[in-house]
Amino acid sequence: MSAALETVLARAGLKVTANEFLNLVEDAAKKLTSPQVDPAAHFTEAERDALTGVGLDLSPLGEGESDPRARTVAEQTVLRDTALSVGQAATRIGVDTSRIRHRIGERRLIGWKDRGGWRLPAWQFSDSDVLPGLDVVLAWMPADQPALVLANFMTTPQEDLEINERPVSPREWLLAGGDPQRVADLAASIGTPA
Repeated sequence: MSAALETVLARAGLKVTANEFLNLVEDAAKKLTSPQVDPAAHFTEAERDALTGVGLDLSPLGEGESDPRARTVAEQTVLRDTALSVGQAATRIGVDTSRIRHRIGERRLIGWKDRGGWRLPAWQFSDSDVLPGLDVVLAWMPADQPALVLANFMTTPQEDLEINERPVSPREWLLAGGDPQRVADLAASIGTPA
């Protein structure tokens, strides 16, 4: 399995060994998932009645059912592993590290504290700069949303953003020179019930 995982990681462009990646997955799983295997145990009897009354299934996973949390753990692991340090971000865009911290403080870049310092999601950057129009988009993104939610939004094709009649992700849209306000308008509704 190690060789197959190394191949997948290399194809994805992740510079990490299979063991390091599996350690990240284990760490993310511990942080993101509850060891509780019975979902109903998280709720009071009244809450269980209310939730099952509207059609939610609170029964434990059956044999052979895959755990839906696995995708989130994998996505969180990749997000963490591909995130840039302040130094890496500064080098990529050719500025001093203090400028990166300043941009984080002004919410012109987003990140989280981890591994002894700031981590900045890679989706915010091109090969040599920040995404064009990123400051406009970040000004409209809800600040209360987790980094993984924002990453998924920025990297998932949106039907309202098309290039050559093909839906593209907000990141692709911005890299292609699309109007950042169109992305900002979509970003403003992240976390809002449809």
